[in-house]
Amino acid sequence: MNFAKLDELKAKLDSYRPLPREIVENLHEDLVLRWTYNSNAIEGNTLTLKETKVALEGITIGGKTMREHFEAINHREAIFFVEDLIKKAEPLTQWQIKSLHQLILKNIDDDNADGYRSVNVVISGATHKPPDHVLVPDEMEHLVNWYATDSTGLHPVERAARVHADFVKIHPFIDGNGRTARLLMNLELVKAGFPAAVLPVERRLEYYEALDTAHVRGDYEPFLKMMGEIVTQSFEPYWFALGVQ
Repeated sequence: MNFAKLDELKAKLDSYRPLPREIVENLHEDLVLRWTYNSNAIEGNTLTLKETKVALEGITIGGKTMREHFEAINHREAIFFVEDLIKKAEPLTQWQIKSLHQLILKNIDDDNADGYRSVNVVISGATHKPPDHVLVPDEMEHLVNWYATDSTGLHPVERAARVHADFVKIHPFIDGNGRTARLLMNLELVKAGFPAAVLPVERRLEYYEALDTAHVRGDYEPFLKMMGEIVTQSFEPYWFALGVQ
């Protein structure tokens, strides 16, 4: 991952801050829609981008399930919660993680929305097997402790990507792990002054393969490379809105 290039892009964007309010509002609306659509689509939600926009406006789409509608609405609320956490600039905690997850599963699976899994799970299509459910609380405590100590020496983008990958490795919840992981990654990116990065559904297979490589072989390079590319692309809407190259 080319951290120097990412830092150059951040410095360039910082030179235009504070951005005009109109640009901020327009980019935010676009981000919430793209982030919600892609993150849900990765998990199998069949709403198109335009259908997601309509669902977020409170209109029911014929032929789509209520779960899919709730997934869109819930994800938007989770983004708003992430933005509240960013304003507080607090270190990552298990309470934040559980609160995000609860928003993701609201009105979908309330029974499993407020705690770690109590059963063992298999990740479909992956070689990696998540830890036994009895180990999950300790694994999550280890992740948060790592975040507060060893991770502080990492570049912010690598730190965000590692939080993402290591959270998925633990797979602490029955459902909603992927969406929560991507929210956590962007929580860390934006806290560090980078734009939120939207993982496109078109790269889903590559994404899964890179995660599995990190989890099984301990080789994070493919995942870090992919995340670096996606973070680089996250600056593009800003350049377009500002009319700069």
